[in-house]
Amino acid sequence: MYIIVGLGNPGAQYARTRHNTGRMAEEYIAKNASDLPVKFVYLDTFMNKSGSGVVKAVKSKKAAEKLVVIYDDLDLPLGSMRISYNRSSGGHKGLESIIKALKTEAFIRIRIGIAPVTPSGKLKKPQGEAAVEKHILGDFKPGEMETLKKVFKRAKEATEAIVEKGVGPAMTEFN
Repeated sequence: MYIIVGLGNPGAQYARTRHNTGRMAEEYIAKNASDLPVKFVYLDTFMNKSGSGVVKAVKSKKAAEKLVVIYDDLDLPLGSMRISYNRSSGGHKGLESIIKALKTEAFIRIRIGIAPVTPSGKLKKPQGEAAVEKHILGDFKPGEMETLKKVFKRAKEATEAIVEKGVGPAMTEFN
């Protein structure tokens, strides 16, 4: 059985922030996915401590192969999504925590872009620690939420493809 975990921070003050994209996507998928043989695990830990919650649900490296972690990615433009498997954290603190707790990188990720783009569509990533923190902990604007809803629908379809066809075919279809 696949385990689905959306990363975010607990508490109402974080509910609509960019850093809660994974949690919002997980909630959307749980509400809208067909009868998938999956277990949704909702973490009550802060992003940087995600591993302590995930390790309670994923008991072995073999079980980690069926873990799907959904999270915000500042290296992808808003409106985009990528599936990956067995990769480094890319500097994402929540993923670093999970990798350290599970002692493996061999799990599936659905990365949802949150970076702003220029009018021509070029990535316009915030520079500097303070700017990055302000961006990821900032709330989505109404127009951005509309874009995100379309991405959540694709993430739901990608999750269904992962469960029904496997990660390789899902990556081919959605990347």
